[in-house]
Amino acid sequence: MITIGITGTLGAGKGTIVDYLAKHRGFVHYSVRAFITEEIKRRGLPINRDSMTLVGNDLRATHSPSYIVEQLYEQAQASGCNCIIESVRTPGEVAALRNKPNFYLFAVDADPKVRYERICLRGSETDHVSYETFLANEQREMSSDDPNKQNLKRCIEEADFRFDNGGSFEELEAQIESVLQKITYRRPSWDEYFMELANTASKRATCDRGRSGCVVVKDRQLLVTGYVGSPAGLPHCDEVGHLFRKSIDADGHISNHCVRTVHAEQNAICQAARRGIALDGATLYCRMTPCRTCAMLIINCGIRRVVCERKYHAGAESEELFRQAGVTIEFFNDEIEKYDNQ
Repeated sequence: MITIGITGTLGAGKGTIVDYLAKHRGFVHYSVRAFITEEIKRRGLPINRDSMTLVGNDLRATHSPSYIVEQLYEQAQASGCNCIIESVRTPGEVAALRNKPNFYLFAVDADPKVRYERICLRGSETDHVSYETFLANEQREMSSDDPNKQNLKRCIEEADFRFDNGGSFEELEAQIESVLQKITYRRPSWDEYFMELANTASKRATCDRGRSGCVVVKDRQLLVTGYVGSPAGLPHCDEVGHLFRKSIDADGHISNHCVRTVHAEQNAICQAARRGIALDGATLYCRMTPCRTCAMLIINCGIRRVVCERKYHAGAESEELFRQAGVTIEFFNDEIEKYDNQ
């Protein structure tokens, strides 16, 4: 889950960025302004810029400098969605959000005259002011030594990304998309990297009943690969069809297995044997829990760790064999694949 905080000068376009992220990227919007407005109504005060500042500062002084954004963050966490918190105005709020995972602070600015024209057009309850009052309001919120009070200058300085909204919406949109590409990109872990290689190997499989692949790795170095296919020189299922054999497991589950093929794990171990590659202490990556035969070969060749994308519905016996032999087996998720043959 990504949490974005928005700060910036008055009328700079914080709401425009929020609307774009909500409409085009599915972010859920949480507003400091709306939170304070509800408190203003509860206290029976007029809804204007003075009340916004007074009540916001009072809530922060009474509870903590980060009280409002903390309340909004809890709501965002409950949603489980990417969220955006508008608008962050104090260093205390920034500091609190910095402690949250995957948090980024955006700041937006534009020429004061452009911004004033925008607030006149939007015409909210707090925007019916003269240009001089607009500038005075902003200056009042621009800096403060009190951590409970607005300090837009400091918040903008601490932003991870800054946006110039002095041009067209298309120009702002391009800036937003450029930043999103940076923060949504995540370098894969080693396990994810090698699992992707195993999935790539599976594309070479020649039996459509189970296009699985595997790779064997040691010290982050690829040793061998394998995929499902018939023994060397023999016809493949994709060419002549499957050769089925019915079996019944310990739980009475009846399945039809294609016995024409050699499993991906078996092929990888055979490749290692032919090339004289020792697999002691290696890790094997595959799509799902290896079958009993593959599990025994994995144990005997010295592989010490098996990583699977998901569980095989009839894989309990293999898991028990690994446990007894001291081979670690891990799963990317606990999803069970109900699949009758590899």
